Amino acid sequence: MSASVLYIARGKINLKEPNKPARLIESKFGQSLIDRASRIQERNAWKTKGSGAQFMSGRMLWGGEGHDPMEMTMAVTGISRGTQQGAFLYSLATDEVTGVFALRDQGAEEQRLFHTADFRISQLSAHPSQDRVACVVQHRDVCHIATMRADGSELTDVTQGDSIDRAPSWVPGSTHDLVYQSSGIGRTEHGVNAGVAAARIEKLDVDSGEIVTLLHDEAHDFLDPRMDAGGNLYCVRKPYLSPHPRFNPLRALADLVLFPFRLLFAFFQFMNFFTMRYAGKTLVTSGDKRQKQADLQQMMMLGNLMQAQREAQNVPGRDREGLVARSWELVKKSAGDELEVIEKGVLSFDLCDDGSVVFTDGSHVYLLQPGGKKEQLLKDQFISQVIALPSWT
Repeated sequence: MSASVLYIARGKINLKEPNKPARLIESKFGQSLIDRASRIQERNAWKTKGSGAQFMSGRMLWGGEGHDPMEMTMAVTGISRGTQQGAFLYSLATDEVTGVFALRDQGAEEQRLFHTADFRISQLSAHPSQDRVACVVQHRDVCHIATMRADGSELTDVTQGDSIDRAPSWVPGSTHDLVYQSSGIGRTEHGVNAGVAAARIEKLDVDSGEIVTLLHDEAHDFLDPRMDAGGNLYCVRKPYLSPHPRFNPLRALADLVLFPFRLLFAFFQFMNFFTMRYAGKTLVTSGDKRQKQADLQQMMMLGNLMQAQREAQNVPGRDREGLVARSWELVKKSAGDELEVIEKGVLSFDLCDDGSVVFTDGSHVYLLQPGGKKEQLLKDQFISQVIALPSWT
């Protein structure tokens, strides 16, 4: 037994069908942005070539070249099964705009639902039987859950407050209930962000606005919730990293000794980011410069994956190939029961219609069958999300 899955790797969509190699699904909108940037670069080529270069001498610090359109910061920020059979949705973010798109015919046909520069949109979840799509809308440092119609119209916030609400998922059998993760933002008396509370799982009635907390533990974050048809709740549980850790004298001494080196490293990284952002080049010239710059720009868009990588460093029991520590656990909660650990080292997962689970550790995608048998479906780099697909018909 196997399964068809969609997954995001390096900020791009990939499709893996049974007995076939994974293939990349290109974003036509993203390619149109690259083509447009290429045309603009060609029109402005005189500024960096020939006699025109003397007027643009600042570029000479990085070889006299303009910004390469192929290295534009661009990443897919969410994928979801569509509201129609054989279709799926995705959201895309660039430096300037974000948009939502529908793909049909195994990715061959693309329809732009909307795009905007006013906010960021990500983490889509289409209702399986209703004309509704849930998503995450980010305004500055807060994120809210919103819903819209399948054609991209009537985008409406359904959560509010000073919080980070993410990962919405519709409850099977209901037309108006969804589950999501939520973290409150703590602020000082001057309104400065002082930290984020542990993520809890909430259930929301989008019609009435009623919210019920399903899972909360100050020692853990609960992420990426899903519910099955039987009312069982699945999510990823990981240790919560408090913004105010306990004082450790040995760690304080080590921090003091390493402070000058960390300061120099931070200064270099700041300058490297600054030059890459505004000049289109990095300060590091060793190795494959084009690939390193493109990889860095892609990974800047993948906040959850980068957080997972940071927390996985130097953690005992970490999988040698996976990107997350084994303390990132896929857990299941049945009505009135204790949490059951299904799998360790899980970054993203999805539930199949037959009760199986597909999940990724950031480097592999696995299929976990109800009997406990685990099958590796594929291996890739920097996988940030995976979803299960029904048969393409």
